Formats: sequence, C-alpha cells, structure tokens
Amino acid sequence: MFEVTDYKWKLSVYPTGNKERGGQGHISLSLTLVDTSSLPAGWEVKTIFNLLVFNQVQKKYFTLSDGKVMRFHAMKTEWDIPKFMDLKVFNDSSNGYLINDACVFGVDIFVLKQTRKGECLSMMEDAVTTNYTWKIKSFSTYTRDFYPSEAFTVGDHKWRIIIFPRGYGGGKGNSISVYLWLDKSTLPPDTRVFVKFILRVIDQNHTKTEPFEFKADYHFGPTCLAWGTQKFMSLATLNDPRKGFLVDDTCIIEASVTSPGTVTTTS
Repeated sequence: MFEVTDYKWKLSVYPTGNKERGGQGHISLSLTLVDTSSLPAGWEVKTIFNLLVFNQVQKKYFTLSDGKVMRFHAMKTEWDIPKFMDLKVFNDSSNGYLINDACVFGVDIFVLKQTRKGECLSMMEDAVTTNYTWKIKSFSTYTRDFYPSEAFTVGDHKWRIIIFPRGYGGGKGNSISVYLWLDKSTLPPDTRVFVKFILRVIDQNHTKTEPFEFKADYHFGPTCLAWGTQKFMSLATLNDPRKGFLVDDTCIIEASVTSPGTVTTTS
C-alpha cells in the first residue's frame, strides 16, 4: 500500500493472470483505491494512471496506457488490465522484463480534481497533434555526442528532437539514440506536461508497410525534460542501404506529439 495526494492505493500483480477477469496466459495488473471509509458521501476521485513494467534491457517502461480519465468511487474502487502482457513475452529473458528471476512493476498516478494539497491535471477538450520533420543531411559528418533539432511548438511549449548519432548509454557504439526534449524556458513553475508522442525514422525507399518508431506517454517537468530510447535503431540497420533509412547520407526523423493536458502542483 502507498499514498498519492493523501489517498491510499494498492497495486496488485497476478503472475499467472486473473482468471476471473479472463487474464489466462497473461500478466494481470490492477490498481485499487483503499481505506475509503473516511471519504465524504458521494466521493469520486478522477485520475489518469499508467500501469508499468520495466524493461531491464532497454531501460524503459512498457505501458498500455491510453491517457483516459478513470473514475474511482464507492461502486468502483478498482481498475485493472487483465491481459497486460502475454506470459510468453514476459518470461522470455531476451525481452528484458524478467531477468535472473527479477522484475519491476509500477504505476504512475495523477489525480485530476483534488481539494487537498496534491496534483491537479487540467485536460484539453480538443488536443491537437503536431508533426515535426527533421531532415538531417550529411549525416556522416555528425560526429559530436548529440545534436538538437530546431525548436517546434506544441500547445504552449517548445520542443526539440535530440539524437545521439553513435548512441547513448546502452546504445553507445551500436545504435542511434533518440529523445523528445522540452524547452524548460516554456514551462511554468510547478507544472508538468502530459504528452503522448511518437518518434520515427522515415523509410525513404517507401518499401515498408510498418514504420520504424518509438511510442510513449510521459509527463515532462523540471526534473524530467527528455524522454526517449537509448537503442532506437541499430547502426547496422541505419547504414544498410536496402532499408532506406539513410539515403544519400540523409536521415529523416519525425516527431508526432500530442499534449492532452498539464499537471500542476497545488497547495
């Protein structure tokens, strides 16, 4: 049991699936609001939450979050995902979720309407998706550790794509690393930005039906201005002329960014 904004919560993991909810053959996860007896009559807690499992190889979290508002009340104190992850995928150590018989589950919780001190998330009714394309010419001359794109605007904030041409962290020397970065100067005090985004590399040969991309939901703030992946694409794949990702020494990276709302710390 743990506390978020004065409410008490419980994260439950069903290692072989919650069979009562049709989760056979999967990892099932649920989030429960507990100790509700002290809440006033007719109480309701509106949240956005992400159930997570950590990928120990790629150093990032896997989530099935869709950013929807979930309401907890007297008749509904638990929300779950019965088929969070297939057990075959989870148990395969090469996928990075279960290594040396150890795994890490977690949850991010954001309370939308809160009368006591906590976090309040303000949602936009019509969140607009912004697409930004970065055409990197003479890619082979990009020899520094990292490079930022030009700034582009989503809502009230400015963003950049950051690339590490020869990789960063676990991707150093074997991959390109790509991140979405928030310009801190456009962020008001005590505020975080909830963002759903996709980073992709364009196939310039137009031979593939599925794009090469990285998807994430993330809350950007003063202490977490960038999010992405260390092993976005292997250097071997990037440099393979048959793949079409690097043509005439030009690489095209695109960001698709949607900001449904902001999280503000209230007192």
